[in-house]
Amino acid sequence: MFLLILGVILWWAAHLWKRAAPGNRAAFGDQGKMIVTGTLIVSIILMVWGYRVADGPVWWGPSPALTGINNLLVLLGFYLFAAAGMKTRITRHIRHPQLTGFALWAFAHLLVNGDLPSLALFGGLLAWALLEMAVLNRAEPDWTPAHPAPFRKEGMAIVGTLLVFGVVALIHTWLGYNPFGA
Repeated sequence: MFLLILGVILWWAAHLWKRAAPGNRAAFGDQGKMIVTGTLIVSIILMVWGYRVADGPVWWGPSPALTGINNLLVLLGFYLFAAAGMKTRITRHIRHPQLTGFALWAFAHLLVNGDLPSLALFGGLLAWALLEMAVLNRAEPDWTPAHPAPFRKEGMAIVGTLLVFGVVALIHTWLGYNPFGA
C-alpha cells in the first residue's frame, strides 16, 4: 500500500504545485515542466505497481448492474476528455470537462472495486479531481465559454471516444480484468 499511496501523493503534488506554490513553481521556469512530467511518470509507475501488489479487505465487488453503470460512466468520462480537446458543444456547458471526465472514471471504478487498494487509488484520484476543480474555480472565478462548436468535431470526439474505450477494454482484458463481466 505504501507505493500506491506514495504514487497518489506524487500525482497530487505534481498537479497542485503551480497553485499551491506559484512562486516556487515559477522560479523553475521551463525546467519546472520537466519536473512535473517526471514526477507524474514516477507517480503513475508507483500507482500501477503499488496497486498490483497491494492487498486489503474487500467490501463489495462487481455485479452485472454495477459493471454496466461503470462502463457507461467510463465511456462518458472518455467522451468528456475527448470533448475538451476538440472543443465540442458540451464544453460550453461544463467548465472542466477533462477533470469531470477523470472524476467520472475514478468514481466508476469505485463502483466495481470495493477493496482497500481501489479505495486508496480511485478514491484518492477522485478527491484530487474534485479538489483541482475547486482550486481552479477559486483562482479563476469568471468563466465564459465562447468558442464555436462545429458538428464535425462532435463526430470526431465520438469516434475517438469509442476507439479509446475499445483499446482500454482490450488492455483490461489482456491484464485479466474483464470490463464487461464474466
